[in-house]
Amino acid sequence: MDTRELVYKGFKMNGFLALFLHLVVLTGAAVACFLPGFIALYIVGALCILAWLIFWGGYMQLEPNEARVMVFFGKYKGTFKETGFFWVNPFMDKKKLSLRARNLDVEPIKVNDKIGNPVLIGLVLVWKVKDTYKAMFEIDSQTIANTSTANGKEVTVGSTVGSRMNAFENFVRIQSDAALRQVAGQYAYDNNESEADELTLRSGGEEINEQLEQKLNERLAMAGIEILEARINYLAYAPEIAAVMLRRQQASAIISAREKIVEGAVSMVKMALDKLSDEEIVELDEERKAAMVSNLLVVLCADEAAQPVVNTGTLHH
Repeated sequence: MDTRELVYKGFKMNGFLALFLHLVVLTGAAVACFLPGFIALYIVGALCILAWLIFWGGYMQLEPNEARVMVFFGKYKGTFKETGFFWVNPFMDKKKLSLRARNLDVEPIKVNDKIGNPVLIGLVLVWKVKDTYKAMFEIDSQTIANTSTANGKEVTVGSTVGSRMNAFENFVRIQSDAALRQVAGQYAYDNNESEADELTLRSGGEEINEQLEQKLNERLAMAGIEILEARINYLAYAPEIAAVMLRRQQASAIISAREKIVEGAVSMVKMALDKLSDEEIVELDEERKAAMVSNLLVVLCADEAAQPVVNTGTLHH
């Protein structure tokens, strides 16, 4: 059995021409029924009325980026994508699908990153139906489209294009959750608990998004759905560890700031000693240099402004 999308090559007619013929049949039925004559004329008139009623089932209209999956008594006959107003076999089941791109904002879900920390992560998708055969017949979209849950009970809502697309969206949503858990579990949240040059969820950016898109396309290929774009739009620690992680980040920031302050202070002390020596302002022995270095580091590294003490004594004993 061929399991790929085919172009519909069955009979089709311009819808306006079919409408004209439809009116001709109606006129023939009226003439046959109301003019005096043989019983055969009445039979012909009744058949014309029956044909007139059946004719109505053959009309269909397609806009750009829409398709009709043509099924004749359970047999797939192809997909009709030509835009316009047409008439086809009225016994053909014409299942309508939208080929337009659609957005899906996946609510943040809780997953464990590579280190095991619980994080909240969400994403936004742009997707569309690519293969109409797989979309209609490879997944159980029709059963889902025909039912909806209300107060815990299933109620029929009809097999309209909107309900079918909602069924596809639900399929994409579930698969996106699975793909998101798979990708998020391969990386740490940030570099605090991983190697400095290791890819993380926070720093990954386009690489993480590309992996998500690839995983989703692999999962959704069976349903004939294509992911055009996938992006992480929400990333945060789970509430139960958010406060602890915030304190850890603050501590890391303080340590980094202290390292910069000490580095700058040492550079300034060295510059001061070099200046005093080069310009011969004052001659200091090693003990005095050590005291001066200690005092300058205390002043430069202190959180609060130092209180100066003026020494009016002499440097000589």
